[in-house]
Amino acid sequence: MASQPFRIAVLISGGGTTLKNLIEKIRDGQLPVEIGLVVSSSPTSRGLQFAADAGIPIAVVERKSFADPNAFSREIFDRCRAARIDLVVLGGFLKRLTIPDDFHHRVVNIHPALIPSFCGEGFYGHHVHEAVLEFGAKLSGCTVHFADNQYDHGPVIVQKAVPVLDDDTPETLAARVFEAECEAYPEALRWIATGRVTVEGRRVRIRPAK
Repeated sequence: MASQPFRIAVLISGGGTTLKNLIEKIRDGQLPVEIGLVVSSSPTSRGLQFAADAGIPIAVVERKSFADPNAFSREIFDRCRAARIDLVVLGGFLKRLTIPDDFHHRVVNIHPALIPSFCGEGFYGHHVHEAVLEFGAKLSGCTVHFADNQYDHGPVIVQKAVPVLDDDTPETLAARVFEAECEAYPEALRWIATGRVTVEGRRVRIRPAK
């Protein structure tokens, strides 16, 4: 009997560029996962069209429809359970989630800086790149990490660095960081899907490929 595919859900809020990259990597045979569900916190997210074009099931779950973040989160994770999701992938999801115990180390996020720098509440999107430039940092990059119930706090899986150039703007730096994200996120998901990742406290270990 053939083994069941490793199923992920991708949570989005806006443009869906991370989702688009993952769909392309899967189509190219570079990422051995199946996207079983896309959840958007906004009915106008451009990423919903990428999901529809790929034939991926869609759910729109708006925060304003729920009394508090816990109820909002329960709805999302109930949908993930119903879709038999192995791993939840945050792809530009801008709403606070409460992660339940059965999804401990089963939710991953990508942050557009090298954690623990330029991270935490309020550091998202161009706010991050503006802060990097204002500080005068010479390196930035991206971090893929397991998500927990603190902002940008869970164990780090992989980081990729990019240079910060003297003439950078937030837009040019964002573009360079996103190029790194397009490699780092699929790489981390590939490791997880093929059973190569173990977590020991805050240390993530990647076993060599067989």
